[in-house]
Amino acid sequence: MVEIKLGNRSATKAFAQHLAVNLKPGSIVTFSGDLGAGKTFICREIIRTICGMNTIVSSPTFNVLQRYQADTFAIYHFDLYRLRDSSEIYELGIEDAWQQNICLIEWPELIEAIIPRPYISIKITMNANLERIISVVNLL
Repeated sequence: MVEIKLGNRSATKAFAQHLAVNLKPGSIVTFSGDLGAGKTFICREIIRTICGMNTIVSSPTFNVLQRYQADTFAIYHFDLYRLRDSSEIYELGIEDAWQQNICLIEWPELIEAIIPRPYISIKITMNANLERIISVVNLL
């Protein structure tokens, strides 16, 4: 596990951009943390880095899924906060999504048992100074 302290929005954006350039089709990244921890912000910056800075990125909270097209693959951005049962994820076509695309999954706790390995798990917490602490685990 690697822990990274991010003191401000610029540092968080730089982290997301660094992660983005290291992702490739088949990469799966999960994001856990409290509401407002920065999960969607990091996902947005990853998508914009890969698809272009002018890409309009919407939060998938109400739709559960947003799809963005890169050059030769897609990025699937899932927000599972509103799901109540893991069977609902199959209706979204997640099994097809994670084979040849990049999948960014917020609130993955409901489906962690079915996520194919390896994948990257990112947990975001805030310390007393309101700095983000990013814990990155590569689950093999």
